[in-house]
Amino acid sequence: MLKKLKIKGFENSAGTIQDIRFSYEVFGQALGEAPIILVNHALSGNSKVTGTGGWWNSLIGEGKTIDTLQYTILAFNMPGNGYDGDPTHLLHNYKEFTLRDIAKIYAAALEQLDISSLYAGIGGSIGGALLWELAALKPQLFQNIIPVATDYKATQWLRALCKVQDQILNNSAEPLKDARMHAMTFYRSPQSLEAKFGSGIQATGDNWNVEGWLEYHGQKLEERFQLASYKLMNHLLTTVDISNGSGDQLFAASEIEGTIHIVTVDSDRFYLPEDNWDTYVNLSLIKNNISIHEIKSIHGHDAFLIEFGQLAGFLGPIFNSKHIQDDTSKRSAIWGR
Repeated sequence: MLKKLKIKGFENSAGTIQDIRFSYEVFGQALGEAPIILVNHALSGNSKVTGTGGWWNSLIGEGKTIDTLQYTILAFNMPGNGYDGDPTHLLHNYKEFTLRDIAKIYAAALEQLDISSLYAGIGGSIGGALLWELAALKPQLFQNIIPVATDYKATQWLRALCKVQDQILNNSAEPLKDARMHAMTFYRSPQSLEAKFGSGIQATGDNWNVEGWLEYHGQKLEERFQLASYKLMNHLLTTVDISNGSGDQLFAASEIEGTIHIVTVDSDRFYLPEDNWDTYVNLSLIKNNISIHEIKSIHGHDAFLIEFGQLAGFLGPIFNSKHIQDDTSKRSAIWGR
């Protein structure tokens, strides 16, 4: 069930002061009864991470890798994502916001909920970038952070892709549909599309050709997502920078006290794996509690939503109940309420 929050008088990076209204959901154990896992959604995602219609049901649920019998799962809807259906909550002044602003809003929300410590945070794509920003903003907040298929800075390559998306969103006659079709070409890889469609040109029976597949994804997003929300999320992608303008992302990351578990995708052409490996190698020289895992897949950026078996294998040791029991014995409290 959607719960609502209001952050009064929030001042964004442009200096505009406004009330921020957004929503969240809690799954599994009640707040204050178990270790809390913060799950951040991706660009067109939402707080429905598990249960009927849950987008990460393969990983989160009873008896799953992130077991709702053992944990409290907390998922915010990014302000302005439109999931609550109230158009007055959209952020039409989206270019005044940065992802650091969203992290500050999340920090204020956690304070409202009387949460001072999280066992873990996990998020893919922009959700993982937001996790980096929140951990840099609050270095003592997480015991574990798991950024998946993402980065702690916006590269020039990512900004170039987002610029094309912005042009489509602001100039196309069918902006949501066309932007989504374009995005699918870099969310997947050439190998993924070849494996899915082969050399066939025409659709037969229940099989699509690649053009029909792109049309389908464009139409589905058009049916369930707001244009203002897409513009906001696309803009936020270009603002990722955990150094907060200093340019020293490594130092900012080294200040994070929790263990960092980077998950990259070897075929990702949105957040490049070589950037993740550079981060791991350089950060491991100044921070001991860091690891990296690489998803092997032909499916590109979207592999984090496809290769559940590999991802579960990486996450298992972090979330198994014995690990929690051992960790709890070392601390009087690992979550705040």
